[in-house]
Amino acid sequence: MKQKLLKIFKRLYKQFGAQHWWPADTKDEVVIGAVLTQNTAWVNVERAIKRLRGSNLLTLESIAGENIEKLKECIKPAGFFNQKAEYLRNVAIFFTRSGGFEKLSQLDVWDLRRLLLNIKGIGKETADSIVLYAFGKPIFVVDAYTKRIVMRHDLSKDLSYDSIQKLFMENLPLDTELFGEYHALLVKVSKEYCKKRPLCVNCPLEDLF
Repeated sequence: MKQKLLKIFKRLYKQFGAQHWWPADTKDEVVIGAVLTQNTAWVNVERAIKRLRGSNLLTLESIAGENIEKLKECIKPAGFFNQKAEYLRNVAIFFTRSGGFEKLSQLDVWDLRRLLLNIKGIGKETADSIVLYAFGKPIFVVDAYTKRIVMRHDLSKDLSYDSIQKLFMENLPLDTELFGEYHALLVKVSKEYCKKRPLCVNCPLEDLF
């Protein structure tokens, strides 16, 4: 399995190159984006982030002290804005009360993840995105695209989040850069070729095994 996963990565990297993911200027922006991207396309997140930036609300500290109605108005483009405004506030308050990135970064991967999962509105994918991209700690993010690739290439019969995450983490070096690039490449190939209705011709993973 290790060789299969590395072969997939090499083919995708050769085809698409570095993806420079997560697209954000600050750690705060990574966390904010991770919450906003729940159940929506990234293009909508970008619109919401632009509005937050225009209102000087692109830091966790500013969000923690902002009126919830103002947050809702800013993040409307990301959808589910009532829920997400609450989730953003929850995350922002957690960070401000927990000592921010400096103190939280002292925790190991799984202790940090456990704390994030205790925040209302933060599920596994969101927590892992924050751990990997904002804190730079090695954990593999699993999303719908990852599951699709795993299923279609018969990499695992168990398509649960934990099982797929374990598959990658036990068969790849525990490397933050590798995990981030791999995740981004899986998103890329899924959007380009491995869509809901797959375009297998010329896909870099065609006839892989």
